This record gives sequence, C-alpha cells and structure tokens, in this order.
Amino acid sequence: MKSVGLILVWALLFYSCKEVTYKTPQPANAALLKEVPVSLHGEYQPVGIYDDEKKDTVIIESWGYHFKDSSDKDLLGKGVISDSLVIKFYQDYYFINFRSGDQWALRLIKQKPNGDIEFMSIDMGDDAKRAEIIKKLSKKIDVNEIERGGDIFYQINPTRAQLMALIKDGFFTSNTLKKVK
Repeated sequence: MKSVGLILVWALLFYSCKEVTYKTPQPANAALLKEVPVSLHGEYQPVGIYDDEKKDTVIIESWGYHFKDSSDKDLLGKGVISDSLVIKFYQDYYFINFRSGDQWALRLIKQKPNGDIEFMSIDMGDDAKRAEIIKKLSKKIDVNEIERGGDIFYQINPTRAQLMALIKDGFFTSNTLKKVK
C-alpha cells in the first residue's frame, strides 16, 4: 500500500487532471540548467509525514530526481533532465517544467537557508477553489481552457514579469520538504 507521504510528493511533482499549464517552459527566455545545482543535491522528505517507508524520500542529484527504492520501471519515481524535464533558475527560484504533449506543467523550488526546500505549485483544489483561482487568474492574464482526453488544462502564457507577479500575489502555494541528508 502506498504511503500518504509518497502520494503527497507525487501530487507535488506531477500535474493532475485540472492544471494550469504553459505553452513553453517558464520563465520565458531564461536559460536552461544542464544540471541540478549542488546546493539542491540531497534527500528530502515532506514535513510532518515521516514513516518508515523509504519511498517517501525524494533524492535530488545532478541529473534529476528519484524516489528512494523506486525501480527504473517506475515512471513516476524518476525524472531526468531532458527535453521533457526542463529546469531554469530566475530570481532565487528553480522552475521545474514537465512536458506532456504540447503542455508544460510548472513547479517551483525555493531553497531555505537551512537547506530545506519550499515546493510550490498552483493548487487547483476542488471545483469551487478551482473556479475562484481561474477567476482571479483571468483578471491578471489570458487563460485558455483546453480539454484533452478528459483532462482540463488552463493554459497561460505569461511574461517573466507576469509570472513573478503571480508568485508574489500568492497563486503558488508551498509545501516544505525537509533535507534529511
């Protein structure tokens, strides 16, 4: 049985059926990182969820990430920097971009002074929360609703300044991952 921690981390890393997506990796025109910086290398666990299952631990290395004890056959358990996993750095944030078809999902990482990381995303939540977020987002930027195979994507195409304003305005919420090694 999968642990609650593993499910939480998967939810943080991979997008759901209803997601804010982007036409291109974000932020636009920022340089791609060829490796994950050494300062982020290590083992991390979600704060408040500690059990004995090693799969709750995400390991960040120079080439990407993987979950402790996940097999190479576990597609959700590993991410390698490639044309489908793009990392950029801008204004103290690491922008982790995941591609699926012509959609890019985005997660942010901001490292704390103690080595822990804040892992951020636009949490769409339930239907009521999603409607509220899309309404607020639409006041700041054009939002195109795209439906593909039963999934709904809310695609935006922000400038760097617009993206940073979305972060500052609290559209991205965070969960802390504690550095354990």
